[in-house]
Amino acid sequence: MDLLILSIIVLIYLFMVGYVGYVAWKRTKSADEYMVAGRKTNPYIMALSYGATFISTAAIVGFGGTAGVYGMGLLWLTFLNILVGIFIAFVFFGKRTRKMGHNLSALTFPEFLSRRFNSKFIQYFSGAVIFLGMPLYASVVLIGMARFVETTLNLDYNFALISMAVIVAVYVIFGGIRGVMYTDALQGTIMFFGMLFLLVFTYWILGGVIDANQALTNLVNIIPQSATAKATATGFTGWTSMPSLGSPFWWTLVSTLILGVGIGVLAQPQLVVRFMTVKSNRELNRAVLIGGVFITLMTGTAFIVGALSNLYFFETAGKIAVQVVQGNADKIIPAFIGTAMPLWFAYLFMITLLSAAMSTLSSQFHVQGTALGRDIYETVANKKGGSSVMIARVGIAIAVLIAVILGFILPANIIAVGTAMWFSITAAAFLSMYAFAVYWKRATKMGAIAGLVTGSVLSLFWILFGYQKSAVALGICKALTGKAVILTSAPWPTVDPLIIGLPIALVVTVVVSLLTTPPPKEHLDQCFKGV
Repeated sequence: MDLLILSIIVLIYLFMVGYVGYVAWKRTKSADEYMVAGRKTNPYIMALSYGATFISTAAIVGFGGTAGVYGMGLLWLTFLNILVGIFIAFVFFGKRTRKMGHNLSALTFPEFLSRRFNSKFIQYFSGAVIFLGMPLYASVVLIGMARFVETTLNLDYNFALISMAVIVAVYVIFGGIRGVMYTDALQGTIMFFGMLFLLVFTYWILGGVIDANQALTNLVNIIPQSATAKATATGFTGWTSMPSLGSPFWWTLVSTLILGVGIGVLAQPQLVVRFMTVKSNRELNRAVLIGGVFITLMTGTAFIVGALSNLYFFETAGKIAVQVVQGNADKIIPAFIGTAMPLWFAYLFMITLLSAAMSTLSSQFHVQGTALGRDIYETVANKKGGSSVMIARVGIAIAVLIAVILGFILPANIIAVGTAMWFSITAAAFLSMYAFAVYWKRATKMGAIAGLVTGSVLSLFWILFGYQKSAVALGICKALTGKAVILTSAPWPTVDPLIIGLPIALVVTVVVSLLTTPPPKEHLDQCFKGV
């Protein structure tokens, strides 16, 4: 490792981020600018901010490593990311959210839902879900970056974890959403070119697209039987095909990794608030193409390279990827970069991952801070004004501290699972209420509350007692019932909380809404004016 070159690259990068954050700080003068950037964001900045927030080290390191285990079937998540996370999100949800948010003068996602249904409970309950639940997601993003630094550059994991958290916290606390989005756009641009090079170079060193993919397909018949015996027993069929239908591998891949994240993206508070930062639908239309191209390259590259790493490691070390990293899939991408790529690219890719981590973390910390300041403090204390910004900044500091602590104590192989768990929680808690808020005028306050509480409680219950990966790690079900999970027969231990919580929340929202008094026409007219 050439410490001088590495230091110069990092200092140049931090200077660029610092300058952009400074510009954002100078332009942030009010609560409206701190939380929704004055609703005048450029479509390029909005699209890259959305994409860079969505794609983090959890996607590149965590899900890339997971593709090293599950294979290219994970590319179905890329398809859902584009269809649901970009097209449906921007065209069918974003436009209505932007206009309704403006009509209701909403500055946060919980406030948007609260004012649509005229319920303070929705605002502070949703704020609590975000503030208490999102640290899990933030911590796995931190872990992804720290693992890369540890594996590739041989730097201390703890040092990397704390340093990055502090850097991000500084520009988010002072710059607000404008600081987050400006730096996101810079970081997203760096990420795009870094991942493009990684994809091209990987296929080049493996002999080209056709030869590499065919060799990976054939690999499952070449490696020692002991290496795949366990995987085959759980449904594994190879790195270029889907697992056996209905097998444990299939259920984990489809329900948790593909549907959990692919559907859960619609209800991500840090993404939804982006729609309220632009002034018209024209900006959203322009952002669709930019965001679609960005997401395709980011996720597609991570999943393809993760799967192909098995071919590289087998040709160079006689082992598949998960064997090289001794079972910790979170280290597959860092190990591949560190051994297959030239040293100079490892340094530059570290900047790509820094960008991915910092862009997502900044949005996570910002939305947690505004959840505490705007959605919980203002609503419960019934206070308005500048004090909420101060509380939001305190909330950001608390969120950073919690994420760092979790980064020290969470187990291995947690990045992809932790991300999917958070996406599932938000989908179960918020998605039914959000969809009906923008599309169904008959949805009532009580219906929305019932769906919110039902989805939140059911997803939490299943995480603690039903979903094996989380229940075993937490140990609460074992302590109370003597069993690892309450339902041991297949496929229940591998069924994601999203599959349990979201459909029931949808039904509960509809039923309770139909049984309760419709919202006043005057309120609906205000909400849907111009929509």
